Amino acid sequence: MAGKELNSLRESDGMQFRDLVSRSRSCRRFDAEVPVGEEAVGNLVEIACCLPSARNLQPLRYIALTARAECDALFPLLGWAGYLEEWPGPEEGERPTAYLVMLNDTSIAEDSSCDSGIAAGAILLGATAAGYGGCIVGSVQKDALRRQLRIPRQYEVLMVIALGKPAETIVIDRIGEGESIRYYRDRNDIHHVPKREAADLLLRFH
Repeated sequence: MAGKELNSLRESDGMQFRDLVSRSRSCRRFDAEVPVGEEAVGNLVEIACCLPSARNLQPLRYIALTARAECDALFPLLGWAGYLEEWPGPEEGERPTAYLVMLNDTSIAEDSSCDSGIAAGAILLGATAAGYGGCIVGSVQKDALRRQLRIPRQYEVLMVIALGKPAETIVIDRIGEGESIRYYRDRNDIHHVPKREAADLLLRFH
């Protein structure tokens, strides 16, 4: 009986985690009236401190921006959605209320290896679990960002993670081989994200 109960708990935990992962989408429109405070952002960095790191070097560093003026100044340096070609990014009232700028300390490691992807994914999961949403932004005017935040040269700018309270509906559409992977918004302004099936990702060569 105890064994069955343990298995049941594991299945339940697994389903909860799967739901969390499914809800952890790239969110690009936020409720600007709901702040993400310093404590919440600090909690996300705490999560990042626990993650695996190549050779355990832990070269990642972060700059947290939560003040309105700081967020407003950073916003123009970001590109938002390559597939939504006519959309310039979130409007006033829909912009992030916090950012994490992810850096690699090159005095520790020449590159961040797999660390940056692991950290970014876990931070988004943590934000989703806390009732927020986020977007990993790789389209960044890095030189301008470096000047604006006075980042020393030893720190490589990797990405920016935008954070806030989600203000859009995002759904996953399952697609087969050959179907478009371009995300889009329908006539009801729902954001659709096409994702391949697991059966199409698992390969066998014998």
